[in-house]
Amino acid sequence: MTFDVTILGSSSATPIYNRHPSAQVLNVHERFFLLDCGEGTQMQLQRYKIRFSRINHIFISHLHGDHYLGLMGLLSTMHLQGRTSEMHLFGPKELQHITDLQLEYSQTVLRYPLTFHAVNTSVKKIIFEDDSLAVSSIPMNHRIDCCGFLFNEKEGLRKLIPEKLVQYKIPYTLYPDLKRGADYTDETGNTIPNHELTIPPSRARSYAYCSDTLFDETISNYVEGADLLYHESTFSDELLDRAKETFHSTASQAATIAKMAGVKSLLIGHFSARHKDVSPLLAEAKKIFPSTALALEGEKFSISSD
Repeated sequence: MTFDVTILGSSSATPIYNRHPSAQVLNVHERFFLLDCGEGTQMQLQRYKIRFSRINHIFISHLHGDHYLGLMGLLSTMHLQGRTSEMHLFGPKELQHITDLQLEYSQTVLRYPLTFHAVNTSVKKIIFEDDSLAVSSIPMNHRIDCCGFLFNEKEGLRKLIPEKLVQYKIPYTLYPDLKRGADYTDETGNTIPNHELTIPPSRARSYAYCSDTLFDETISNYVEGADLLYHESTFSDELLDRAKETFHSTASQAATIAKMAGVKSLLIGHFSARHKDVSPLLAEAKKIFPSTALALEGEKFSISSD
């Protein structure tokens, strides 16, 4: 089943060099989750043919403009397009006041329910959960309250072996129990163990989105073993002092977190306008963590269940 992320924006602070402010779309089993919503996000969604109607959950990491100034435009367009299905918005508690204020002064009554979920950015906590996915907040170390988001796929049911079901003439009414791991006992009292009738489910996958943050080794504990980690990499090492001053990270620092956490792959993004060419940042990161890629606009990264 699908588990991939599409990059909509890779720039920090301002759109420049054809790079857009922060935004990503995560597709989990054909359910779409929007991570941050910088200016122009709705244009990027159109550009990469991602239907607005498929997004039902939006996660905002913090209230610096390059991470949420596209939000009201997107919510308004959904309203004008006649959306009726509920939208769930997750973010710092102040975000609700910001959205309510803009709706009030534009005299807009949304045609669809907008349910706000305040996120405590200082703790790791499950903020959304259903049968197939759990989403947790991850504390970041930034100038203002900020968090990342960890998406953990839940392990599915075991898979039936069709020929075995026929061989042992197992009633279809027992299939759900077999998928949950039950053995089968036939009419003669003979028990066939579950592992002969089913195979294990696909491996559960994970994606960690680490938004703006100063280099902080504790983050590695929150994202340990993730299949794919996105970690902001605003500056190169030569601008380390600037990174510290602005509570951002360098590419090599992002790679260090990835190595400490034992993740499988790393994406770096949120590039400063000081870097027109971001290939040196990729080279810096690869020296420490070879399985690194640039989170550039339009790139899609899939996580395999193998």
